[in-house]
Order: sequence, then C-alpha cells, then structure tokens
Amino acid sequence: MANPFTLGVASGEPFPDSLIIWTRLAPSPLHLDPARPGGLPDRPVEVRWQVAEDERFARIVRAGATQAQHRWAFSVHVRVDGLRPGTDYFYRFRSGGHLSPAGRTRTAPDPRSTAPVRFALANCQRFEHGHYTAHRHLAAERPDIVFFVGDYVYESRQAADPVRTLPLTGEADTLHEYRLRYARYKLDRDLQAAHAAAPWVPTWDDHEVADNYTGASSFFARRARAYRAYYEHLPLRVRPEGHSLQMFRRRTYGTIADFLVLDSRQYRVPGVSMLGQAQEDWLLARLRASPVRWKVLVQPLFFARRLIPGSGLRPDAWDGFPEQRRRVLDVRAPGLVVLSGDVHNTWACDLKADFLDPGSPIVGSEFVTTAVSSRPPATDADAVLRANPHIRFFDGRRGYASGTASATEFRLAFRAVDFVDRPGAPVRTVAEFVTEGQGMRRSDV
Repeated sequence: MANPFTLGVASGEPFPDSLIIWTRLAPSPLHLDPARPGGLPDRPVEVRWQVAEDERFARIVRAGATQAQHRWAFSVHVRVDGLRPGTDYFYRFRSGGHLSPAGRTRTAPDPRSTAPVRFALANCQRFEHGHYTAHRHLAAERPDIVFFVGDYVYESRQAADPVRTLPLTGEADTLHEYRLRYARYKLDRDLQAAHAAAPWVPTWDDHEVADNYTGASSFFARRARAYRAYYEHLPLRVRPEGHSLQMFRRRTYGTIADFLVLDSRQYRVPGVSMLGQAQEDWLLARLRASPVRWKVLVQPLFFARRLIPGSGLRPDAWDGFPEQRRRVLDVRAPGLVVLSGDVHNTWACDLKADFLDPGSPIVGSEFVTTAVSSRPPATDADAVLRANPHIRFFDGRRGYASGTASATEFRLAFRAVDFVDRPGAPVRTVAEFVTEGQGMRRSDV
C-alpha cells in the first residue's frame, strides 16, 4: 500500500479528560471509482495510534488499534480517554508500514480553572478562490482551540476564473462527489497544518450541503449523503444517523468561557425559526444558567441587524428571524459574545437590546470573521456603517480571527492576508477589540 496518510491528521472536541483524534486512509485520495474510496478495496484496514506527552513520543500515555472501514471511507475517529485537563499532547497513526505526520492537541481545562483560553475562528475556504495561507499563519499561533463556523467545502460547480481547479468541476451531489470535494480540500498542506496544530470544534453552514438549504424534508436524501461525508472528514464525537447529525453542543473552558456551538441549518424553518424549538430551548436555558464569565455563541451567520442600503435586510441571516434573535438578547446574559462568519468580510458590532432605538443598552458584542479564501461580495462598507451605527468596524481582506478570553476581558484580533491568488502572503492584525462586559473598545489605536 502506498502512503495512506495523504489527507493529514486532526483532533477535536476536547473535554478535560478526552478528545478525538482523526485521520482517513487514502493512498489515492482523488480515485474516481466510487467503490474504492481513496483507492482502497472493500476490506477493513488496521490502524494503530499513539498519544504522547512530548513531540518525540518518548512518553507515550495512550495507544491502541482500530479498524478503518470501507463504509466510512476508511476514516478513523478515536476517542482518547484518561487524559489530564489543560494539557498539550501529541498523536500519530501507523498503518501498512507507514507513519502519519504527528499532530499537536490540547485538552480543555479543569471545570474550576481560571486560566485564559486562546482560540482562533475561521470559515469559508472555497478551494478555487485562493490559497489557504491564512491557515498556515493560524497554525503558527498554536491556539488552545479552533472554531470553524461553516463552508468547509463548497458543493458548487467550479468557480469562474479559478485560482486552483477541482478534480470534478460539476456540483457535488452524490456521496462519492462530496468525498472527492473534501479530499481535494484536505490535500492542501496549509489546511493540514492548521488541523495538526490544535483541536478543532467545527459547525456547518449551507455549502457543506447546498446553497441556502433549510431543513425541508424533500432534501433529506441529499442531506444524508452530505452529512456522512462531513463526518468522515472531521474529528467529530458522534456519527450521523441517516439525515441527522447532532451538532449543537457546548464546550466549556473552566470558569472562563462557555462556547455554545449552534446549528443554523438542520432545524431551520424559513421565516419561523433558524434553530428549531429544541435547540432554542437548550440555548436559552444555558444562557440563563451558565455561571462562567463569557457566554460565547459560535455560529455561522451575521447576528446583529445589518441594513444594506438599496438591498434591505438579508433573510438568510438572523435578520430573517428577528423574534428568535430578540428572545436570545432578552435573556441579557452577562458576558454575551457572538462569533460569526459567512459574509467574507470582517465586521465588529455592538449587540443592542433594540437595534432600532439609538438609546437602547448594549447587551453583548459580535465579531464576524472574514473568509479564509472565498471571494467577497461587492460591499459599500461606508454606507452600511452609516446605516447601522451599532456596527463598529469593517475590513475587506481574507484571513481569520484570533482571540483570548480571560476572567477580566475578551480580546479579539482580526488577522488578514493581502492576497490569496498565490501562496506566501504575510499576515497582519488589522484591528483588535476588547470587551470587559457589555460594549467594546478598540485596543490597537
């Protein structure tokens, strides 16, 4: 067997005592025969794994073996238990005489911990639109955790004027086509570096399935195929069951941050509910009861009201669900922060109890990260800022966000690269914001 670790390694879903490590065996990752995903025949393949306290693997603390199965495209999801909280670990896999690259990961802290948490936020990485230089810079920061808020792949047919090309240029619909789309993306060395640098907690938006899809029953068969491929390529704790995959969840970092990860697609009913009743009930209950310093909504879509002169409000974002947004804000949860993506630009917003009342109190902050590579829409930023005084900042470059939450403040830096049409762009901080409660201030000016 040729080297099966062409798609790299990853880890994710950290708890204080456990996490998931991932790889997928694919000696021929773009193999076109659907019956041989990754170029492998229909028989199990043994994969051995190790977790160590050091990069040289001199102090191995957990090890074992598992079977990579054809039905899951030879992906491997190992739950590693019995780990120490707030600790760096290193992991690797071995199969068929080949050794994988090593990855670095980190468990969540003890529930009583007051230690700060360093995180990164990224989304929207359309392969044809550019290089993943932002991921290379993100990897160099070695955060405690990475949140990815949607559009990990794009199902769309190949974009016009591509910077890079896809193996199949039509729209992905079949399971095989979705698998090939993920494989093409995950062959990127910068994306592999970001996965190998820190544990990820992802959620999806629409393009992992289809543009602007909702929870409609007529879509269930395609959704099942897309959700299966999503699971096969990310370090998730749970498998899909048919057309369902449990994605809303919380990841708590000591007494500092409750990261409440939302699913804005699976339960959506247009014009009625973005989250569905069960997810909304779960979210509101946690916002009311959580004793931690920061309640952080991790989700794809623009949360604050955003009136675009000449176009109005965007119904696919939270502006299409104002009553559900109002119920979230009416909780008045202290330390509310929303981390968002989707719009391929950077924005910072005050969250108001009533966006139409200039005197309404600020009840939280929103930070919207730009795309890793996806092209931005035409945006008259000055007009949007004038029409929405609660929106504080805009930048149009590609990149990611890097933050630190502590007992005293929530600090977030918008990091940008100047170009993605070729590799090698340097990274810079274009703005940094700090909130110590309700309201934010810029700390870089």
